[in-house]
Amino acid sequence: MSITKASPKLMEMLNKAIAREIQVSVQYIWQHVMWKGVKAFAVKDELKSIAIAEMKHAEAIAERLAYLGGTPTTKPDPIYVGESLKEMLEQDAKDEEAAITMYREIIDLARKEKDETTLQLFKKILSDEEEHHDTFTGILEEL
Repeated sequence: MSITKASPKLMEMLNKAIAREIQVSVQYIWQHVMWKGVKAFAVKDELKSIAIAEMKHAEAIAERLAYLGGTPTTKPDPIYVGESLKEMLEQDAKDEEAAITMYREIIDLARKEKDETTLQLFKKILSDEEEHHDTFTGILEEL
């Protein structure tokens, strides 16, 4: 049994974060596999690397949620691969923007609830998501 208490709202937000992390890890790895050609060649390895980072985020959040007494979801948010490299990267940048917004909300709630571990976990993940967003928007500038 957990000695840390989390509000139902925080537990729900953690599960939303897991669903998002599973979504983008699958989305980015499929994009890595599917896209061909010179432009895609330049981003394939980056997509794979980010997909792996996102799966590690899902794992860390799931471990935290389980510790808090919750049951981590196994259902991803809707996955969107895209029809063109530009369309794909535009969607990926939007997905990262949504994550940044959500993770800032989780940080604020964890701070209010004095949940230092969740706070620190999401500060680190937020930093990664901002880097991913920067990568996607930077690549889009070159297309």
